[in-house]
Amino acid sequence: MSEAVTRAARTSPGLLASLDPLLREWLPRQRWFAGKGRPVTGFSLVAATELLPPTAKLGLLHLLVRAHQPAVPTHGAMTHPGDCYQLLIGVREALPPRLAPALIGHPDDGPLAGRTVYEALHDPRPAEVLLEALRARARIGELRFERDARQEIRDGLIPRMMTAEQSNSSIVYGDTFILKLLRRIVPGVNPDLELPLLLAREDCPRVPAPTAWLLADLDGPDDSYVLGVLQPFVKGAADGWELALRELAKGEDFSTQARALGRATAEVHTALARATPPVTLGHAQVRLLVDGMTRRLEAAAQAVPALRAYAPGLRSAFEALDELAAEGRTWNAQRIHGDLHLGQCLRSPSGIWSLIDFEGEPSKPLAERRLPQPVARDVAGMLRSFDYAAHSHEPRVPGWADTCRAAYCSGYAEISGRDPRTDPVLLRAYETDKAVYEVVYEARHRPEWLPVPMAAVRRLSADATP
Repeated sequence: MSEAVTRAARTSPGLLASLDPLLREWLPRQRWFAGKGRPVTGFSLVAATELLPPTAKLGLLHLLVRAHQPAVPTHGAMTHPGDCYQLLIGVREALPPRLAPALIGHPDDGPLAGRTVYEALHDPRPAEVLLEALRARARIGELRFERDARQEIRDGLIPRMMTAEQSNSSIVYGDTFILKLLRRIVPGVNPDLELPLLLAREDCPRVPAPTAWLLADLDGPDDSYVLGVLQPFVKGAADGWELALRELAKGEDFSTQARALGRATAEVHTALARATPPVTLGHAQVRLLVDGMTRRLEAAAQAVPALRAYAPGLRSAFEALDELAAEGRTWNAQRIHGDLHLGQCLRSPSGIWSLIDFEGEPSKPLAERRLPQPVARDVAGMLRSFDYAAHSHEPRVPGWADTCRAAYCSGYAEISGRDPRTDPVLLRAYETDKAVYEVVYEARHRPEWLPVPMAAVRRLSADATP
């Protein structure tokens, strides 16, 4: 065990003040920063640990920093004062050219004055330190590195940072493991570790089993924050989105893959139902569900004027669900993926589909993401993803999305014994809720994509079935 991994000294109290002006410029530019559009007014230090001493030739600091921003009114209440972010700060005298894109800046004063600080995940040596700590099950300050003792983590794996992620960061080690580091940290049990661990105990092969994980014991070991998860890396795998677009470009049929993906989804849902017994949703629970969908629709119609003409038809999808519940209809709810789409699925070179990224929608509270929900929510997310893929290709391939949607549902039924389309009211409600979310997102971030969810809005507002 190296001295770098066993050392657990706290950082200098003047550290954050010296980094403050640099982080105010750098942090909002990161793709995973959740507070875009609002200025950062200051920072507070949640935890700081030296993984490599900053006075050495190469230093490495692990920081949990809360970024303070003006609060936003939410249904009459004010949000929390700021999000907590996980930062890995490298410290050098000067950056070699290969690390120039990782530059954060040069502190003018404080313990790092005269040094260069940068995003350490781009640098192989700091990435190696993280893997060494996971292998050794190290405890460094508030950081606790855990692993499955049955799985070996060999040394000599060359790290490289992946560049395609949005809300988190990942490092691949020698095409053997992938370490996903969460950027926005929240208290509580994170489903991105919780659910893959449960599925591993159920021997579900569709989800890579966690090999190791990183926790922060900020309030003691009984109240840990999940910071990262190490899982096997599926070498040569293509995510479902890339694969679908590739097949579209070649004019190839994707329905066979969609059917197989439906089977994989049902296998995961079935395993989760064994690991976490389902609950029954009666009228009272469904009413709460419908109220939430209706509120989101009303807020979306205020934010996006193009949605207003369709609001009554969309609202009917939610009302129909409430009416069924009032008549005594009940539904099963269980733990699900929570943010399922083509980009959350990997197909190995041998043709095996896997589901990844069980964090759920990062914008939603952790407690909400961990609630049991009907599996129709995951299904609706995938159906909307096929629609997106079809609209992203020119020229359009008539019927491509409909064929994929039907094949996916058929594949799902082969495993679960129940075709999602046999419950059209529930599926329509969830697909409508998803399309409304998409309208707001595209209007704010990608206006050129707005016609995609608006086409679904027109269909869903007019049809009684999905």
